[in-house]
Amino acid sequence: MKSYDVQTDYKAKNKVKRIKNEFSKETKFTIIRLLISFILLLLGSSSLVTSPINVILLVAAYLVIGSRIVYKAIRNIFHGEIFDENFLMSIATIGAIILGEYPEAIAVMLFYELGNVFEDIAVNRSKKSISALLEVKPNFAMLKIDNKMKKVDPNTVQIGQIIVVRPGEKIPLDGTVVLGSSSVDTSALTGESMPQNIQVGDTALSGSINQNGTLQIKVTKVYSDSTVAKILDLVQNASSKKAGAEKFITKFAKIYTPIVVALAVMLAVIPPLVMQGAWNTWIYRSLIFLVISCPCALVISVPLSFFGGIGAASKQGILVKGSNYLEALNKVDIVAFDKTGTLTRGKFAVVKVAPVAGITKDQLLQMAASVEKNSTHPIASSIQSAYTGKILPIENATESAGHGLTAEVDDQRVIVGNAKSMRESGVNFVESTAVGTIVYVAVGKKFWGHIVIADELKTDAQKAIHLLHNRGIKQTVMLTGDNEKVGHSIAKKLKMSGVYTNLLPENKVSIVNKLLKKSHQTNHKVAFVGDGINDTPVLATADIGFAMGGLGSDAAVEAADIVIMGDEPSKVAKAMKIAKRTRQIVIQNISFALIIKVLFLLMGALGMVDMWQAVFADVGVTLIAVLNAIRLQLINFDK
Repeated sequence: MKSYDVQTDYKAKNKVKRIKNEFSKETKFTIIRLLISFILLLLGSSSLVTSPINVILLVAAYLVIGSRIVYKAIRNIFHGEIFDENFLMSIATIGAIILGEYPEAIAVMLFYELGNVFEDIAVNRSKKSISALLEVKPNFAMLKIDNKMKKVDPNTVQIGQIIVVRPGEKIPLDGTVVLGSSSVDTSALTGESMPQNIQVGDTALSGSINQNGTLQIKVTKVYSDSTVAKILDLVQNASSKKAGAEKFITKFAKIYTPIVVALAVMLAVIPPLVMQGAWNTWIYRSLIFLVISCPCALVISVPLSFFGGIGAASKQGILVKGSNYLEALNKVDIVAFDKTGTLTRGKFAVVKVAPVAGITKDQLLQMAASVEKNSTHPIASSIQSAYTGKILPIENATESAGHGLTAEVDDQRVIVGNAKSMRESGVNFVESTAVGTIVYVAVGKKFWGHIVIADELKTDAQKAIHLLHNRGIKQTVMLTGDNEKVGHSIAKKLKMSGVYTNLLPENKVSIVNKLLKKSHQTNHKVAFVGDGINDTPVLATADIGFAMGGLGSDAAVEAADIVIMGDEPSKVAKAMKIAKRTRQIVIQNISFALIIKVLFLLMGALGMVDMWQAVFADVGVTLIAVLNAIRLQLINFDK
């Protein structure tokens, strides 16, 4: 993970402002040039102005609107980039001026720059969701030192120090609440609009906005390791990993452009020599051919489509580390899940209280909670959480590892433990077949009943598997270190395709490798969804690794290709839905642009279109492709 020093943070912060400011100034300047050039064109074309003044006005109109493009073409030639859209536009328009077709040359530049204005608007709109994420970066931290507050840079705060966050402020660093309670807005991180309530002992994520109460937070991570820094790093580097379609278009443009230039030269030279046609006619057609051939629609719309897809995903709290992963999601046919913390909450809870006849559920829970009140074991904590009534006084409490606890309540010996403790104490009990950890309770050697404790399923776990099956995923597999009984029970509840139990981390890697071998035979891919430190090797092994970032470990987030900032496994299916729509738009743009290009190139070569129609075809196709690309920002992926 890249370290974020003060200078880097300052640059990142100002990069967002610069995008907005430069966009505004450049667009205004281009619009002014468009208006001046258009007025000069009207004056130069008017019958009220005679030669040579009209020629001077038309040349001035061309220079106002076209000089920037000609300059770029010359500069790029010196940098080894000869065959780009600036070169094509410059050659075509300068050639038209030499032929005396001044209005056509100016029109080409006018339409082209007008297209650039619309393109800038579209790109800026697509960048808004990414820029919004960059702005979660906190600007300061209020450090508490000897009961005094000091405003400092978040980078200077160390682990263990106390920071104070007042209502309306961003939480600058990850930490644990030590004083106060509040509701926090985590929408910029997780895509979840509902505020989260936090209190003493809860984790506070950097980048969240404190809404009401004042919080004192003990810092658990330095800024460079914090949630907000990791998000900034993911977002800023997302565009560096190109999808196959983007790489193809880049290569295609480098091959395509020299070919069309060569064809344009042949169109200008061969017909006059072979068929003795008029040179002016065929040179004019070749210039039209060059204007039409400009690959702007492809070069602009394909990356913009993927950028739009990444932006749409970020709005849903899904951070995609590169467009290559977004594209790869379309080939996934097997999704493997870790169980604890991914499909389940990762916390023990009482799921069933089963007393024998004559004993109430409340009595059974009261007795168990009283005996377990001094224990710090997770199972004891779950029983204590389930019972909120009066705790009975106990005496002579003892704990036996692997068995349970015993204590005296009202001079009666009470046993709270497993089946082994019941047998060793000679208690006549009925062994439960329920799935989970079974805690039996006996009072004075009389069996009172049992309590079932299990790791609860997340609320949308069933929805997650259902949506994946609906999206055509062939296999949903669960990998767990739990025993066979627990694993199969949960897999059955979720209607998963398969389950592998009693696994160590290295066993999970082995299973995923087998799934990869099977999937790759049909040119498909395997995704793995996990959250814990022990999931890191599997996340790195799978074709696409999803980390549940809301509760996940830093190592899992680092190893993953896609990070789900919330705690919802159903967002895996949502990411696939976004990937599918992105691919559809990319295919639409490529197909539409190529068909129109080929059609108009043929018509241009045959003299069926003039320069005005050619430039309209080029700019029109680009605008349609760009508008189609930004549709991703308007789609409601919650439906």
